[in-house]
Amino acid sequence: MVIKRKQYTKEFKRQIIELKEQGKTAKEISSEYGIRESLIYRWKKEYGKIGSTEKGETVTVAEYRRLQKKLAQVEMENEILKKATAIFARNQD
Repeated sequence: MVIKRKQYTKEFKRQIIELKEQGKTAKEISSEYGIRESLIYRWKKEYGKIGSTEKGETVTVAEYRRLQKKLAQVEMENEILKKATAIFARNQD
């Protein structure tokens, strides 16, 4: 017998984390919404606030990870372009 796991939307997860950040305990949220406390802590790691930008925008862990991946990709592309530029410069001599 296969037990189907309940799927929660990102918006719902963010709302739960917002309640946690406003001061409600994980135990209170767990009993009120019928979700496990461990889920709340996992969602906090993923969707919780880790800081804010100079413009006052909130940065979440998920957004931070996405930006890290993007930065790594841009750095790799930059290195490739540097090497290509050096090759083309040699060929023009």
